[in-house]
Amino acid sequence: MKRKNLRTLLAGVMTAAMLVSLVPAALAAETGEKHITILGTSDMHGNIWGYSYEDNTETTNNGMARLYTYIQQVRAENPNTILIDAGDDIQGTIMTDDLYNKTPEEAHPVITAMNYMGYDAMTLGNHEFNWGISTMQTILGQADFPVLAANVTDAEGNYVTGAGWTIVEKDGVNVAIIGVVTPDVPIWDGGKEGIEEATFEAANEAVGKAIDEIGDQADVIVVSAHMGMYAEFDEEGGSDSAQKILDDNPEIDVLQVAHNHVVVNDKQGNTVIGGVRNGGRDIARFDLTLDKDNNVVDATVEIVDMTDVTPSQEIREIPLVAEAHQKTIDYIAGGTDESGEPLPPLGTTTAKFQPEDEIKGIPAGRLMDTAVMDLINQIQLENSGADVSAAALFKNTSDLPAGDINYGNIFDIYKFDNTLYRVEVTGAELKAYMEWSAECYNQWEEGDINISFDPEYPDYLYDMFAGVDYEIDLSQPKGQRIKNVMFKGEPLQDDQTLTLAVNNYRYSSALKGQNLISGTKEWESSNSIRDMIVAYFAEHSPVAPTVDNNWKIVGVDLNEDDPRRAELIGYINAGLLDTPYAESYNLADYDALVAQAKENASVLVDGAPKAVATVTVGDVTYYGLRDLAVALAGTDAQFEVGWDGQVVITTGTAYTGSALTAYTGSDAAAATLTAQVDGSAVEADAALAAGNYYLSADAVQTLLGVTAVADGALNITTK
Repeated sequence: MKRKNLRTLLAGVMTAAMLVSLVPAALAAETGEKHITILGTSDMHGNIWGYSYEDNTETTNNGMARLYTYIQQVRAENPNTILIDAGDDIQGTIMTDDLYNKTPEEAHPVITAMNYMGYDAMTLGNHEFNWGISTMQTILGQADFPVLAANVTDAEGNYVTGAGWTIVEKDGVNVAIIGVVTPDVPIWDGGKEGIEEATFEAANEAVGKAIDEIGDQADVIVVSAHMGMYAEFDEEGGSDSAQKILDDNPEIDVLQVAHNHVVVNDKQGNTVIGGVRNGGRDIARFDLTLDKDNNVVDATVEIVDMTDVTPSQEIREIPLVAEAHQKTIDYIAGGTDESGEPLPPLGTTTAKFQPEDEIKGIPAGRLMDTAVMDLINQIQLENSGADVSAAALFKNTSDLPAGDINYGNIFDIYKFDNTLYRVEVTGAELKAYMEWSAECYNQWEEGDINISFDPEYPDYLYDMFAGVDYEIDLSQPKGQRIKNVMFKGEPLQDDQTLTLAVNNYRYSSALKGQNLISGTKEWESSNSIRDMIVAYFAEHSPVAPTVDNNWKIVGVDLNEDDPRRAELIGYINAGLLDTPYAESYNLADYDALVAQAKENASVLVDGAPKAVATVTVGDVTYYGLRDLAVALAGTDAQFEVGWDGQVVITTGTAYTGSALTAYTGSDAAAATLTAQVDGSAVEADAALAAGNYYLSADAVQTLLGVTAVADGALNITTK
């Protein structure tokens, strides 16, 4: 079906005609114009409910239940809607990894939910292979929709899922959906059941063959590719690149990408391209307009964020989903004994393990040695008998709390079901590996106030090492940063031989995938690293956080004595400036950054920007009373606010409480506040939201005795 030139010409003619004549909707209907919507999800990673099991808390911006709410809205708008998924769905939570994927013959909650949601097709992701092909086939065999993998065949040459492509008909339009997964699966999961016997073909070639097979059966070609736009390993051949798929097959109308957990919203030529973040955070919406001959004349793509979307109770009330959700929560808590009494915790700690972040969103756990990483590396060293260990902080917020430890806490610091390898390396190879890891940082520049990270390197690619002492010099470019590597008190020699403990994924994807080492694994654990951590707590509790500080960052001067740095960090932590994660803030830009903070501030106190929560009732803006107390602390207008059956304000005393959490509800209502101000009753206009009072600009003056003028921001003068 390689008719793109004709279709492009027709698209141009039709689009021009529409622009010139401004055909109304009724006339468009008469001409046979059709509208097809394709919704694309991917990388849902088992997050049905919208719940962080490791934190034992509901989320506000993700989950399949939220996706279904939006899906139903779109289906109501356009019955000609197709729902597809690009893989990595049955792995990623305690529910999937530790419960249901270990019993694949039982009904699986993710597939049950996807069946209910009415998917038309799903493409395999690399994580579907984590438990081997047989387990994958058993779980996905429960699907009521075709599962696609046009570039993966078994030893007999058959598609491992039974299909490489499918055709869905909507309003007389035949939409072909071709699914391909990154052919790098053997790099990560080689050795697992069936993977060595399977053939993983270059995605661009498999798509071309599928298009030829489809021929004239389809009016629209959709490719659902579980890979990023650019090559992950095969930079020369592009076998794992969605861009290469499109370059070689320009007749594709819609290209869905996945795997990298980033938003992609693009159009190349006539092809719309979309990709979403993980966990059900977004959905890609592709809207196609076709003429009466089923030629695509217009195409758009939109990435829709699920933040604040109400979760579908239909999904949550599916019996198996509800059961699996509660079963997972009970599992994390340790379960109960035969009498129904809670089982004891897995272990205990004496204190929390991670340091506090100085700058909101800049993880201290990646800037210094920490007790979490020392614990993981110590466990890997003890279990492997290796000389050196490497491990990553898979999530920037991972921590172990003080007190009882449950399975959710273990999952939080080690979310993947990895096994442990021991491999022989030379000193030169270890240093090369360390340099590869240190590439995650941006190079420090004179005037920078913080260390930042290259956004092209996901968090989980940064490994920290134990068994050697070393420095990372961020004044140097990538590849020249690892300095003063010491092993057992002596400089590590390039030709020195030692053993390294590393997880199976890092061994495959980095050490071998990046050609960093020549040796092969000499030992593999029979249990997972997560199981090792559980066993360690069972044996050694209470566990105290210890740090040996065997590594540090050098070559940087973050201007810690300059008061401008503290000021900028205050703005970042207050939410008035974006977190400088991907690019450091520099004192050379101080004036521009302060101006930006002022633009983002709801209140200026004597010209200084302050973060104050606001609500709007009618056309009046009200400012959080407690936030105003925080903002005015240290000024001539500082005040303490409390509650004694009514609001009590004491002027001249600094407020010592906390600021408000930003209000996101819709029930704010105007109210009259009667407050005791230094012992006298004073009435003022206010709003009440979530049990907290907010003041109008006039009320700020009345209650606090300051000059307050609302002009964009509320300008408060205290002097």
